[in-house]
Amino acid sequence: MSDKMTYTADECDVVVVGAGHAGCEAALAAARLGLSTILFSINLDSIAMMPCNPSIGGSSKGHLVREIDALGGEMGKNIDKTYIQIKMLNTSKGPAVYSLRAQADKNRYKEEMKRVLEETPNLKIKQAEVTGVLAENGVVTGVETSSGAVYRAKAVILSTGTYLKARCLYGETIIQSGPNGLKASTELSRSLMDLGIRLYRFKTGTPARIDRKTVDFSKMTPQYGDEDIVPFSFEDTAEDIKREQIECYLTYTNNDTHEIIRNNLHRSPLYAGVIEGTGPRYCPSIEDKVVRFSDKERHQIFIEPEGENTNELYVQGMSSSLPEEVQVALYRTVPGLENCEFMRTAYAIEYDCIDATQLKLSLEFKNIKGLFGAGQFNGTSGYEEAAAQGLIAGINAARMIQKKEPVILCRSDAYIGVLIDDIVTKGSREPYRMMTSRAEYRLLLRQDNADERLTPIGYEVGLISEERYKRFLEKQRLIEEEKERIRSVTVGPKPEIQEFLIIHGSTPLKSGVRLSELLKRPELNYDSLAEIDTGRPEIDAEAAHEAAIQIKYEGYIKQQLSQVKEFKKLENRLLPEDIDYSQIRGLRIEAAQKLNDIKPLNIGHAFRIAGVSPADISVLMIYLEQLKREEKEGGENFDGQQ
Repeated sequence: MSDKMTYTADECDVVVVGAGHAGCEAALAAARLGLSTILFSINLDSIAMMPCNPSIGGSSKGHLVREIDALGGEMGKNIDKTYIQIKMLNTSKGPAVYSLRAQADKNRYKEEMKRVLEETPNLKIKQAEVTGVLAENGVVTGVETSSGAVYRAKAVILSTGTYLKARCLYGETIIQSGPNGLKASTELSRSLMDLGIRLYRFKTGTPARIDRKTVDFSKMTPQYGDEDIVPFSFEDTAEDIKREQIECYLTYTNNDTHEIIRNNLHRSPLYAGVIEGTGPRYCPSIEDKVVRFSDKERHQIFIEPEGENTNELYVQGMSSSLPEEVQVALYRTVPGLENCEFMRTAYAIEYDCIDATQLKLSLEFKNIKGLFGAGQFNGTSGYEEAAAQGLIAGINAARMIQKKEPVILCRSDAYIGVLIDDIVTKGSREPYRMMTSRAEYRLLLRQDNADERLTPIGYEVGLISEERYKRFLEKQRLIEEEKERIRSVTVGPKPEIQEFLIIHGSTPLKSGVRLSELLKRPELNYDSLAEIDTGRPEIDAEAAHEAAIQIKYEGYIKQQLSQVKEFKKLENRLLPEDIDYSQIRGLRIEAAQKLNDIKPLNIGHAFRIAGVSPADISVLMIYLEQLKREEKEGGENFDGQQ
């Protein structure tokens, strides 16, 4: 902490440090739950800024946005208001991996989010650099800013993004700044280390922005949005948000591009050893792609508008930290970019973040009551991952103050549950990115049923209004009615039915079958069956779609529900908070150390800790049985000794 004169400037329930996507959701959640909240940003013009790609959603990330909305968060509503193109990805695959993605108008996105924040009751917004977290006897008491102002609070949420001791690098150029040339947070890291918080050094990067006037789109393939659009927010309809969409474009790198990169790798700060931070494995720079995938002759490059009222184009797929003149040369080898002019140079950015295993599943620090972490501060990457954590941190900070149990989502509840469980239980030595493959129960965690899974939780917490909850219940009623109707309708082997089946490559009928059985055939779907489903009522399209998915995949869904049942058995075997695992006889030293560090809530949680073996879990199960027996007998607490 600094030696400057300090003064108490204000008092509140919750302080949120950082107004990126995590901070916005955290502040809105806390304020909407009735807590007096102050949101700090180093620069108010950076609220909800998109320093990297101009999009929301995508594979698995779209699931997170719909879950945020189902719980009562803001991101889905905001992108519905400010998108310029929207499409559902992975529609050639099963519904478990359908993911919504929208190109955003960057300026409108942040302006609209700032407006929502400014109009929210209980919420103050302040431009200041927070330089210290204040705590007494392991309990957070507030924050201090660079001016010496002290803000007392019952809870503090740190959502600092990529600003902590940030520096931007390309070639030999090193700039001590946050993203987009904004001021970095230079002192807060030291305050956190003084509190005993372990920090990591991570890095990420962004491509150049180029001038639309200097691009030849005739050499590229246009990429259009969907005609039949699906909103991110369950509160919006397609008709509500329909608009004329703007094209993106697809082009490719080539051997000339790759040769320039190979010849200049020694000038990349990443390969020259100048960058200390660990970068994201699943979002590599163009240099990384050329080195790691040397057998590939080309890589996809998407040209994405940054908004309606700007000529800036985002060159998706060409993040780089090479020198500026090398970047210009390699970009100009790409078809359509031969004469491109840079408006912003690509750069890598490295920054401080935490080892997230220091957090509870509620996102509260284990050693400091009332201090929470969210977003890239927790070692994740991506706007959507950040917003999801911000929402949970905001909810749980409020519930801690209200003396209520925290909201903890299981891996079988939501992608948000998978995300938080992964980073808190396993940690990550590189920026964590959500992927569908990380979710064991992804057929249950579809983007279309996020409201069914999470809206009751949002309602119980207090972020879903009574009116919205009634609409949700009505939708669930329609889904059940349509499922029953589909199961009750019988289709016979009439000539017109047989002809329909032959035309659709399906086996003709030998006798009557229920419509639900036809729906389960891979070559048939709900829409195509409308031709022979003459008694189909007019109902909400979203409800009808959900009913059809539940019937078509009910065999697989039942199988996953059975797996979840077994999973829940382990999750329900709670472990006492005060165990000293080093005293449990039979546990390996490594396992005891990991268990003491993570402090798992239950056996299932313990099972997912790296370094804890099935044999260690067996020891823990025996330990719990012995504890139960001791309690029944009224004897002394079992300490693992014979």
